[in-house]
Order: sequence, then C-alpha cells, then structure tokens
Amino acid sequence: MNQSDEKTPAQVKAPVEAKELYASHKKIYARSVTGVFANLRVWGVVLTQLLFYCFPWLTWNGRPMMLFDLVHRKFYVFGYVFFPQDFVYLSGILVIAALTLFLVTAVAGRVWCGYACPQTVYTEIFMWIERAIEGDRAQQMKLAKSPWTPRKIGLKAAKHGAWIAVALWTGFTFVGFFTPIRDLAHEFASFSLGPWETFWIFFYGFATYGFAGHMREQVCLYMCPYARFQSVMFDPDTLIITYDAKRGEPRGQRSKGADYRAEGKGDCVDCGICVQVCPTGIDIRKGLQYECIGCAACIDACNQVMDKMAYPRGLIRYSTENVMQGKFPERSMMSHVFRPRVLVYTAVLATIAIALGVAIYLRTPLKVDIIRDRTNLVRETDEGLLENVYGLQIINMDEKPHRYVLTASGMDDLKVTTNEAQPLLVEPASTRVVSVSLIADPKDLKPGSIPVHIRIQDVENPGISVNEKTSFLVR
Repeated sequence: MNQSDEKTPAQVKAPVEAKELYASHKKIYARSVTGVFANLRVWGVVLTQLLFYCFPWLTWNGRPMMLFDLVHRKFYVFGYVFFPQDFVYLSGILVIAALTLFLVTAVAGRVWCGYACPQTVYTEIFMWIERAIEGDRAQQMKLAKSPWTPRKIGLKAAKHGAWIAVALWTGFTFVGFFTPIRDLAHEFASFSLGPWETFWIFFYGFATYGFAGHMREQVCLYMCPYARFQSVMFDPDTLIITYDAKRGEPRGQRSKGADYRAEGKGDCVDCGICVQVCPTGIDIRKGLQYECIGCAACIDACNQVMDKMAYPRGLIRYSTENVMQGKFPERSMMSHVFRPRVLVYTAVLATIAIALGVAIYLRTPLKVDIIRDRTNLVRETDEGLLENVYGLQIINMDEKPHRYVLTASGMDDLKVTTNEAQPLLVEPASTRVVSVSLIADPKDLKPGSIPVHIRIQDVENPGISVNEKTSFLVR
C-alpha cells in the first residue's frame, strides 16, 4: 500500500449527518372546521373587533369615550380624565391584567391565545378572506402549486388587496385611539395628515399585514414570550387540550362499522384532520406542546370524525394531567378547578380590582403641584415684609369648569397673593399655571426654613380641596 493510500483517523471516522440550523418556513394551510369551539372563536373575533373598531367613534360628554392624547398628556376613559400624575392607576391596571392572565392560564391554559389574542384574531380574519377568495385548504394548495396564470394573478391580487385594506383600516383605527378619529378622518380625506399619524397608520397596517398574512404561527412560535413561560403557570389540574392515548391507540384506518377492537386498534382512525385544522401545524396526539395555542380546533375536528364513525366524542378534549393519569375520575375534574392556587389568584385579583375601582371613584378631581421660583428665593418688599414666590400648577381633572381660591397657613398673618384675580377659573380637563406669593412679617421670625401649607379649594364644592406642603424661607 502506498503511503498516499493510508487514511488518517479523521478520514476513517464515520461521517456525521449534517443538520440544518435553520429550516425554511413552510406555509400551513389550515383546514376550516365547524363546531362549538369554532363558534366561540368567531364570537371572540366579533366581540374584540367590535370594541376595537367602535370605541374611537363613541363619545362621552362630548369627548371621545376612549382617547389617549399623548400630545396634551391627557387620557379620556369612559368620562374620566387621567393625567401623567395618575400613573398609579395605570400601574394598578397592569397588575390586574397580569393577575388575570395568571388566573386564566392556571384554570384553562392558553385560552387567551386561542380566542382573544390580537395575533390569533387577525390571523383568523385574514384566513377567512383567504378562503373566501382562493377556496378551501385543498384549493389553496392546488393554486399554490399551479403555474402563474391570469386567474392565479387575479386571485392573489384580490387576496392581498383585501388584506392591505383591512390592515390599513386597522392602522387607521389604532391611531384613532391617540388622535380624535373624526379629526383624523377629515385630515385623511383632505390629504392633510400629519407625519406622525401617517407613519403610524402605515407602520401598524404593515405590521398587521405581515404578522397576520404572512408570519402567522411564527409569531406565536418564535416571537411571543408567553409560550415560553406558560409552563410555570400550569399545574396538573390545569385544563389543557389532550389526546386520550389510552382510548385512541393503537391508531389505524378502518371502514365504518368494522370490529376494530378485534383488530387490536383504538378509536383513532389516523385521518390526520386534527393536524390539518391546527393553525400552528402540530400533532396534538404527540402530547402537549408549547406551540399549541389552545384554539381547540382539533377538538371540533375530532368530534366530527367520531360522529361519522359512531364513536363516542372526546378522544381529543379539554382535560387535566391528573385526570389523564387516572388520579381521579373525570366527573370530579371541575371540582379541582377551585384549588388553593386559583383561590389565591382570585382573592388577590378581586382585592386589587375593588381597591382600584374605589380609588378611581373617590379620587379628588383636582391635583396641584408647587414649584419654588429658583431665580428669587426670598426678597424684601417696600414695606419691609418678606416674600417667597412659587409657581402653582392647578389641574382640573373634571369634565366641567371649576373656580378655586387659595389660602395659606403655618405662620401668623401669612398672606397669599397671585398674579391673577381670585377665584381662579380652570376649564374642564385643563391645566392652569399661576404665580403665587406668600408674604409675612419677618418680626419674631428666625432665619431658616418654615413649613407652610397652601390650600386650594373649590368655590362651589368645598369638599374638593388640596393641601400642598412647601416651605417659607427667612433670611
């Protein structure tokens, strides 16, 4: 053997199978399905989009019912006006939203994803449009494989045109939550939209078109963090979509009416329809997977097959890990819903929600900020008195005008004057800044800082008042 024919250990080593680090995306053609859970998804789409598309157009006391006016830093929600100083209420709402998600997930898994998540809702809408124009699953797949003909170009153009129209209308509505939508519609019709409104309409429309029309399940699989940490909110008594392997296996095809038990087969006819209807393309028969969004389309599909085969429904159903493992009978499943974990979530959620509601209902529609004039901390008047100057910001959070008077306390003979005549009129949901001077006789006063209070009180309703603490400097 020649030396050149000898092989090194690296050369004689068994070849390693190459694996792709990235698999190209393959479009999922989800089969349409009817049933109880399909109807629930339809209602989820209708209700969420009815609220989304209608809210910007509804008014309350002559103002938009829901408007987040970032330019003027005002937020109108069902007749209430919130300012940046009301951040504590936003924090409460976020805490309630998080706890609600934890509670719902602990009880029924990813029902939010399956029925109300915007990604799911708009994907469902875009799939409806796709089926209406291109046909059902088989027709869509056939069209995708066919050569480009005038008919195919027309169908594709019609589909994408409808998608773009829905996406742009969605972007327009989204911007309508931040700019009064009637003004926005007038500007749009007159081609005088501002640059930011134009940007966000097209940006949000493009995101809707891309996520719901093209990326679809990829958003749920790779972008949404909820799928990654949902397992920490599950427990063995959480309702999840399950395949009853004990009943269904071994699976296999058979004719209707055949004695499949004698053939050693289970109830699963291995039709694959549960996979065809899944919007994320998973096989629920392989067990619970993080890709499952809990839409229950596979339950409707499997129940239809069971009905045709005259088998009992429920081969794929909502159940729990404990039930599937035989730890307790299925008839007692719902009694385990109200377990300690769920009760704690419910109690905490109810407490915070009630506290937030009471706080909003009882809140004083008046906020005041006092800022000392740094350019002139203290000065002596012609009469020999000491004067401290402050900037007073009065925020009227009510939907009607109010008049306020100012008084001061904390020192003997302390006088308060303003650069405008009292009472001070503040328009509805407005802010007014006035210059306030506190004047005192320096006699018997020691140099330093003396705590004082400025009281702002409503003229018509004395119960609306605010006491703000500040200091009076003596030199």
